[in-house]
Amino acid sequence: MVPRWWERDHDGRWALRIGSDDPVAWMDAAYGDQSLVTRVGTLHADHAEPDDHPEGRPTSSATMPSLVVSMLRYARLGAGLDVLDVGTGAGGLAAYAATRFGARHVTSLDVDPYLTGAAAERLSGLGLKPGFRTQDATTEITGTYDRIIATVGMPPGPGLRPLLGALHPGGRLVTALDRMGVIITGWKRADGDVVGTVERTPAGFMPARSGADYGPTPDFAVAEAADGQSVSTGRYPVLDIPNTWELRSMLELAAPGVEATFHEQGRTRTACLIHPDGSWARASAEWTDPPTVQQSGPRRLWDVLEHIRTRLNIEGSLPLLGARVRITPDGVCHFSRGQWRAAIGA
Repeated sequence: MVPRWWERDHDGRWALRIGSDDPVAWMDAAYGDQSLVTRVGTLHADHAEPDDHPEGRPTSSATMPSLVVSMLRYARLGAGLDVLDVGTGAGGLAAYAATRFGARHVTSLDVDPYLTGAAAERLSGLGLKPGFRTQDATTEITGTYDRIIATVGMPPGPGLRPLLGALHPGGRLVTALDRMGVIITGWKRADGDVVGTVERTPAGFMPARSGADYGPTPDFAVAEAADGQSVSTGRYPVLDIPNTWELRSMLELAAPGVEATFHEQGRTRTACLIHPDGSWARASAEWTDPPTVQQSGPRRLWDVLEHIRTRLNIEGSLPLLGARVRITPDGVCHFSRGQWRAAIGA
């Protein structure tokens, strides 16, 4: 399924790993519970040379097996149900579903024709022949299904509408949302709403893409180099925002579209936030010392983050995991728990 993949080398560069060159490492990778990056930018590992070091973001992977199994369990599959797998990747989820419930009930979709073609060929070699389709799930999905499982971060709003339209009334959706490290599950009602839950299993998926690569990355150099219009001392230590999934998800609800980075150099920890509206923030400190915070733009992004962290300290938890979710046919996701309300995608 994954004869070649990408790993970071000791210099932090993407380096090609070829399974046949190191059968022991290949076996460890194949049977380890980890995600394997198979494509970086526009270069798939299958097409790479040993001295290639692509730059950019990962654009495809073989998802961690335990996470694939969790997504299948959340879908509550059953005999005779038609299943759509959104985000073919290496074809793992389609293989599991086809083995358990029959290939004729499984369709796998990806925007990348090489991924759907390679997965079809490799699964056929195992005697599995689910359907494969090359489409952009954010703009069009052909057919309707009893279960839809998306192992990519879907964009709330218009980009979620095709997924909702392809789900039968009474069908079940399992998906992640772009820039949010949570899994959402729900049943489609007769009125078109999908109603369900934010599951308590955190999960990070690559964003859905509509082309060969993602668009330009935010220019974090602005935040990293510029002097802020305001300079203050933060209340809390700098943390790895992209990997604190519930906190990152709450930040996305508060400031949709915000991007975050984190890096360490020795004992110095630095985090940056940037938003399409021109807002940015930079916080830096030695280890757990209170950080120096620079901010600029229409909103103070670090203040937004600290407000969320204060709520966590006061209440001992955040309201997102376990919250009720209602996704309306326009793709807007409405969250609620007790008195707390939030929405994204409008």
